[in-house]
Amino acid sequence: MNNAFNLVISVIVIFLGIPLGNFLAKQTKEELISGQKWFKLIIILSIIGAIVGLAIRNDALLFVFAFIAVVTSRSLKARDKKKR
Repeated sequence: MNNAFNLVISVIVIFLGIPLGNFLAKQTKEELISGQKWFKLIIILSIIGAIVGLAIRNDALLFVFAFIAVVTSRSLKARDKKKR
């Protein structure tokens, strides 16, 4: 029961990264333009970190890196939509 509860809370927190990423994209427009390559690097490293967390069965590591990847990718996606 406790493990299922932790999983549900973790998934909810990851999904909260979507509006947070959109909000950060609106607030930091100039940083997204100049640092776009760094944001892409953060996304790649976060996905690798999440895979490592999954491989070593460390839920905290998995969800932290997944949250970082979601927030950063949403920031870039929101910026790309405004650019068009």
